[in-house]
Amino acid sequence: MSVSAGIPAQASNVSEHALALYDQQLAQGSPQQARQSLIDALAEASEQAWLECGRTLVLRTELEAAMEVFAAATARYPASADLTLGLAGLCWQMQRQAQAEARLRDWLSGHPGDIAASFLLVRLLREQGRMQAAAETMLKLFEHGPHDEDTVIQAVEMLDDYGRPQDASRICEMAIAAGSADPRLHAYAGMLGIQLGQFERVREHYDFALSHDVRAVEWNIPIGLSGLQRYRDADHPDFALFREVLGRPGLSEQARTTTLFALGKAHDDLADHAQAARYFSEANARAHAARAWPRKQWKRAVEARLTAPAYSWTLPSPADWTPVFIVGVPRSGTTLLAELIARHPQVCNRGELGWLQVIAQRLSLTPASERKPFEEAAALYATQLRQDDSNAHWYIDKQPLNLLHIDLIMALWPNARIIHCERDARDTALSLWSQSFHDQAHDYAYDFNDIATVIQGCRRLMAHWCKRYPASIRTVHYEALVAAPDDGVAALAEWLGLPAAASLESTQQGRGISTASAWQARQPVHTRSAGRWRDYAPYLPELLRIPEH
Repeated sequence: MSVSAGIPAQASNVSEHALALYDQQLAQGSPQQARQSLIDALAEASEQAWLECGRTLVLRTELEAAMEVFAAATARYPASADLTLGLAGLCWQMQRQAQAEARLRDWLSGHPGDIAASFLLVRLLREQGRMQAAAETMLKLFEHGPHDEDTVIQAVEMLDDYGRPQDASRICEMAIAAGSADPRLHAYAGMLGIQLGQFERVREHYDFALSHDVRAVEWNIPIGLSGLQRYRDADHPDFALFREVLGRPGLSEQARTTTLFALGKAHDDLADHAQAARYFSEANARAHAARAWPRKQWKRAVEARLTAPAYSWTLPSPADWTPVFIVGVPRSGTTLLAELIARHPQVCNRGELGWLQVIAQRLSLTPASERKPFEEAAALYATQLRQDDSNAHWYIDKQPLNLLHIDLIMALWPNARIIHCERDARDTALSLWSQSFHDQAHDYAYDFNDIATVIQGCRRLMAHWCKRYPASIRTVHYEALVAAPDDGVAALAEWLGLPAAASLESTQQGRGISTASAWQARQPVHTRSAGRWRDYAPYLPELLRIPEH
């Protein structure tokens, strides 16, 4: 697309003429004089001419010149939203975040309903790990008046992605209270309510969406409903709903698969293991056929970690905070353990961040001798982990498969503590196989052979890491934890060095649980899931081929 697309021809001609003079003087070796000549040539130009000139310079990566043009243009046209946002975006691109933030806040003080400026500021704040400030900015936008549903949804998705489900839910509820009857908003409100533990409200939202839009069954509502409670009676209306959904013509393969998972879960609650196994088997067969998990790639990744030498250096440990990584095979108790530890007032649980994987990919081709990229990566992760809403000392990242990167963790943060969750392999396999995952990273979970491959790889890696970093890793067995949770948490608290606390109640009411354990993790700790695989062994002989330990 042409840079001048959508710009009047006269403005384009003025911009081209000014840039020609600039290029001519630049060729003579006088950058400063060339920039001044450019600004002089644009002195009486229209807003659009300034805008085109600035954009052209950005595309040519002549950022200093573009900065001078945008700065002069905003002085000439202070009421121009395009020029103001262009200048703020350029400041951000040039790593002048404070200037960008100041420009945007000044603009929003006079234009509080500006959607583009608000979203740009939210993204800027998020990059700095200032999630609370980002949420406050977004909320302020919606407090200054209603916006269309698509804008609401964009805001909700952003805040949910930033780990702020309570704020995202508030925006949804504000729009609904203001009169929006869009079923999509009710579906989003329901999804957020699950994370926040507002289970009765979730059903209200989901019922509204289902009764007002035939497409609502395609929005993961059946699987969402199945996770709101433990079913006690086969006459619960959800059973009839799930079966009715499966009988609908034109139902997508994805919706059919997730609804089968919902029925499997419902029958599992009733201890109807034979029927649950049938539904789970069909659901997994469909999911496995639709997705290809790269087993060879996984094996290569494990071998690469096992054979890689340890880093020959470590960065200095942060003095005022300690990262805690809870790792293990997914569905091994990581969510439960993180919630229990985070009841301590000096512990903050960030859930499954995902940033360590991003950092590891960025550093994978960086020679270990180049320390600066590693320092920058450690700083980036720290901003995303610590954020701006907590004065905790211990911060938890419970992404289970961070266990692939223990060597990188110990190089970047020598004071890090690794808690390894281990659970009976057959129970872990059954729990994985019983879930409908939205993340492609868990595509192995639909086939017992793939699950066994992941479990084997994780155990080999953890044995390797425990030998290399014995003082930094503590293994917690799921079965022992659920049998005596207070004892298990007390032992971990002592190992972590947590001070005695007057109260061990959760102080993170606004932080949601976005994993499949959203309902279970909020219930009293129980031992029902320990040895659960035995109930399914008659119907799933594949379980017997997975070693128990």
